[in-house]
Amino acid sequence: MKYKTYLIFGAPGSGKGTQGKILGAIPRFFHCACGDVFRSLDTRSAVGQAFLEFSSKGQLVPDELTVKLWQESIKKAIGITFKPDIDHLVLDGIPRNISQAEIMQEMITVEKVFHLACPNRAELVARLKKRALKDNRLDDATEEVIQKRLATYEAESRPLLEYYGSKLVRTIDATQAPVKVLSDILGTILEGR
Repeated sequence: MKYKTYLIFGAPGSGKGTQGKILGAIPRFFHCACGDVFRSLDTRSAVGQAFLEFSSKGQLVPDELTVKLWQESIKKAIGITFKPDIDHLVLDGIPRNISQAEIMQEMITVEKVFHLACPNRAELVARLKKRALKDNRLDDATEEVIQKRLATYEAESRPLLEYYGSKLVRTIDATQAPVKVLSDILGTILEGR
């Protein structure tokens, strides 16, 4: 069975996790943040060490490993918190590039991509620094790592917008109040029903 899926997409700090968590609290939506899957890894394990090696440098974890970890996390949730026959899957942080999207094609049916746009890079950097302090996020700890993450997003993730195309992508101003961003997302979902 392919999972009916909404993708929350945008640069680091654009609010993907915030919106994903809110949607995941609504009945018939199940939120899975790839970053949370990685952060919940035991860093003493081999997989945890491999993740730390990449994330502490602001690099993406290899595609096959990323998708495998995501799949394992989803399988654990099926029947407990995720009911794929009636729920929509809400993903943020995956797929991160075209290679991952191609691997995941046989697993998910993407119904809409919500692109949380924040062209002001200084605002993204400020958001990430604030998040690093608030949530003790090593992946946002220094300006150098943040700039590398933003450059990686532009080079590897942003091409997904073209990959999915204008029929699936809905661009939303991420600088609005979070409740307005949510309203725009929900309005788009309701239009599609």
